[in-house]
Amino acid sequence: MPPAGEPTASSNDPQADGADQSTRVLIVEDHRVVAEGLSALINDQADMKVVGNVGTLAECEPAAAEVKPDVVLLDFRLPDGTGADAAAAIRGIRPAAKMIFLTREDTDAARFAAVQSGASAFLHKSRAAAEVVAAIREVARGKMLITPRTIATLLAKRRAIEDQLERLTPREKEVLRLLADGYPSRSIAAELGISYTTVRTHIRSLGSKLAVHSKLEVIVKARELGLIS
Repeated sequence: MPPAGEPTASSNDPQADGADQSTRVLIVEDHRVVAEGLSALINDQADMKVVGNVGTLAECEPAAAEVKPDVVLLDFRLPDGTGADAAAAIRGIRPAAKMIFLTREDTDAARFAAVQSGASAFLHKSRAAAEVVAAIREVARGKMLITPRTIATLLAKRRAIEDQLERLTPREKEVLRLLADGYPSRSIAAELGISYTTVRTHIRSLGSKLAVHSKLEVIVKARELGLIS
C-alpha cells in the first residue's frame, strides 16, 4: 500500500509489457487515513489498482509522470491548492487521465470547479464504497457521470453569481466580506477608514441588491460570490 505523500509505481507496468490491463488509479488526498482506506478498497478489486498516493498539489505533476494513471481520485481541498489545480497539473502530463472529485466540499463552487476541470464524476465522501468503485470502472470506460443537466444548472448559477458580482461596487464587496467574517459595523468602519454612517449605507445597499438580511444569509452569499472560503 503506497503511503500518502509518496508516489509509488507498480513493478508490473502495463505501459511496459501490456500484460496488466488493470485500471491505474492515482489518489490525491492529504488525509492519510482516508487515502489508506481508499487504497485498500481499490486494491481489493481485481480490475484496478492504486499506483500512486500523494497529498499535495506539488506532488501531482511528478507523480503523474512516474505512475501514468488512467483515473485520478481528487480531494477538493489540498494544503497548497485545490483539486482543480491538481487536475490541471496532472492533465499537463497525462492528458488522457480521467478525473473523479471525491470530497466533503458539497458546494456549487466545488462542482463548478470540477466541471471546469473536465472531471467525469463528482462524489461526496459519504457515498458508499461500492459507489466509488463503480464510478472508477465507469469513468475508466469513458463514461461521464456529471450529467448535461447538472452542467447546465451549474453554468446558469455561475452566470447569476457573476451578474450579482458586477452589480456590487468594490467597497460593497469589502463590506460584505467583513460582515461575513463577523465584523460589526463599527469595526468595519474602522477597518476600512470610513464612517459608521457610510457602512450602514453600504449594508442597506447590499440588502437591496442581494436580498440578504441575516448574518447567515450574508455568510452564504459571500461564499457563493467567492468573497470568503
